[in-house]
Amino acid sequence: MTRTNPSLAKASPAASSPDSPAPGGLCAIHQPNLFPRLTTLAKLFAADSWVVLDDVQFTRRDYQHRTRLAAMNDQERTQWLSIPTHLPRGRQTVISEALIVDADLARRRTESMLRQHYGASPYWSALAQALNSVSAAFETGRTASVAEASTRSLLDLVGWKGQILRSSELPARPGRSQRLADLTAAAGARQYLCGPGGMGYLDESPFFAEGIGVIPFLTPETSIWSSGRRVSALWALASLGPADLADRLPVLPGAQIALETAA
Repeated sequence: MTRTNPSLAKASPAASSPDSPAPGGLCAIHQPNLFPRLTTLAKLFAADSWVVLDDVQFTRRDYQHRTRLAAMNDQERTQWLSIPTHLPRGRQTVISEALIVDADLARRRTESMLRQHYGASPYWSALAQALNSVSAAFETGRTASVAEASTRSLLDLVGWKGQILRSSELPARPGRSQRLADLTAAAGARQYLCGPGGMGYLDESPFFAEGIGVIPFLTPETSIWSSGRRVSALWALASLGPADLADRLPVLPGAQIALETAA
């Protein structure tokens, strides 16, 4: 992929930040999702940096406060797990402002549903230990904190060693694609990892102006990936175990990604 001179990145507001990470690597930018789907987990695992997109509008019909849990013996049989959420500014509420309705009750219900679905897994002990941080995050009273903690816990289980940043703490200019390019630059990355949905609207010119490459992220549609865009990655972790699942995830892509399709 042809890139412009990296010196053009000086036009980015991130270029003047003394705390910017050293350049290099690959960045994924994604909203905090509650126990993310397998395809989302795979994209984050493939990146060196995850910029948590926490300062955009909260969407009730998205995965910011809910996820589908698949039954251990049938990944097509699913049940929604949701965190009741209050939006103090109505539809204008951004993700980081969303508040949990009765956090203690929501925590207990979440723990109960996870145990009900995956307590019989031979890997439940490791899963339960990793999920302790999610239970603790309910004390913040913020839905985004729980969602981010749930993603962190799954990434930790599969051995991800990348860095996590938040968009609300990084400099970026307005404009959807321009902002994504600036956030990628602020993360110190030279490549942006983009899912198939994002490729449909992305304007790559702001990335090229920063000397940043855009890499499409694709997953198969068979085997464990057949429900990967619908159900939480918890099903795969509980069915295969963290080590086996980690072996099926990409490590560091250098071009367009295609994951193993082997069962």
